[in-house]
Amino acid sequence: MTAGPVLPALAGAVAARAGLAAARALDARPAGAPWRRTNYAGRPVTLLGGPALAVAATAGAALGAPVGTRGAAVVAGAVSGLVGAYDDLAGARPEQARDKGLAGHLRALRAGRVSAGAVKVAGIGAAAAVAALLTRRDRGLADAVLTTGLVAGTANLVNLLDLRPGRAAKAGALAAAATVGGPAGGLVAGPLGAALAVLPDDLGERVMLGDSGANALGALLGLRLAAVPSRPARAGLLAVVSALTLASERISFTRVIEATPGLRELDRLGRRPA
Repeated sequence: MTAGPVLPALAGAVAARAGLAAARALDARPAGAPWRRTNYAGRPVTLLGGPALAVAATAGAALGAPVGTRGAAVVAGAVSGLVGAYDDLAGARPEQARDKGLAGHLRALRAGRVSAGAVKVAGIGAAAAVAALLTRRDRGLADAVLTTGLVAGTANLVNLLDLRPGRAAKAGALAAAATVGGPAGGLVAGPLGAALAVLPDDLGERVMLGDSGANALGALLGLRLAAVPSRPARAGLLAVVSALTLASERISFTRVIEATPGLRELDRLGRRPA
């Protein structure tokens, strides 16, 4: 890591730890009850780790972003975290139980209902489009479409990984570490620090990232991918993100990870036994 990204990475980490402390204080009060969930192993956790990560990652991204992308980072991270938090809360209602995934959102619309997930998708899409307009690179329609698709698509993809403790945070941290170099690398330095700071509590099953944390982290990663200079490379990245998203409708990522040596061990690293 070069000297440039160090400060936003540290700021992201410090902000995330402060957010987790606030989350623990709120979870101990009645106001924290709507955020409580039972995870895949039957253990009680709080979704308040998500807003803590979203705020810290967004602030760190804005601090490290190159001139011309700071506004885009704030819009992409903040709005994705906000509508993700809405889905975390509203999506837990009994009438929303079947409105999961693209197919579930479409079924709800056909039935005359707007699912919480559909609201989230629309909000992230709008934020991605605004981020594209705010990014100086996007001087043409093709660039704007690629940026919008990468921000919204990566936000959704990281959220699809948040099915086991630490999975989304690990994936986000690895992606941020791989792209932290270069002129636009400061965009993901803060999210990298924030993800690593939240990871121990995520693996320890004290918090979950939920839609709020995973969507915000993914949106900021997508904004970094949109800063890749080569347009064909960005188009290829969007194709990969889109293909994985479509595949998730039919293929279980968890089954694929469990069946793949290397991925299985990385996924389980640091996690408590089920």
